Amino acid sequence: MAELRIDRTLNAPIERVFEFVTKPEHLVKWWGPEGMSLPDHSLDFTQTGPWHSVMANADGQQFTVSGQVTSVDRPNSVGFTWAWHDDKGKRGNESCVMITLSAKADGTTAFSLNHQQLPDDESAQNHNQGWTSSLRKLEALAA
Repeated sequence: MAELRIDRTLNAPIERVFEFVTKPEHLVKWWGPEGMSLPDHSLDFTQTGPWHSVMANADGQQFTVSGQVTSVDRPNSVGFTWAWHDDKGKRGNESCVMITLSAKADGTTAFSLNHQQLPDDESAQNHNQGWTSSLRKLEALAA
C-alpha cells in the first residue's frame, strides 16, 4: 500500500477553509482536476454519510468516485473513504483521505491532505497529480 501527503498554506482563516472543504456550494468550485466538470455529484462533507462525484473531461469521458464521510471535526478535519468505479460501475480499491486544518498566527490556514491505503506507488503518483491540480483551484478560491 502507498500513501500520499500534500501540505499547503491557504490564505484564509480556518473557519472559512473548513467551509471550502466541507460545504457542497464550495466543494463544486474546486473538486476535480483543472479542466474537469462535475455533471453529477453528492458532495457534502458537513456530516458523515455517503458521497459521490462524476468528473468529466473535455472529451466527455467520465470518471466516477465515491465513498463515505467517516469523520467531521469542525474546524479541524474531515475524513472520507475513496474508491474509483470501473466502466460497469463496480467500486475498486477503497482508500482513505484525511484533510486536517490548523490556524496559523498570521490568519492563514495550514492545510494537510493525507491519502492512505492507495494500492501502489503509481496510484499515489496519479492521485498526487489530481489532488495537486484540484488544490490549485482551492488555493485560488481561498485567496
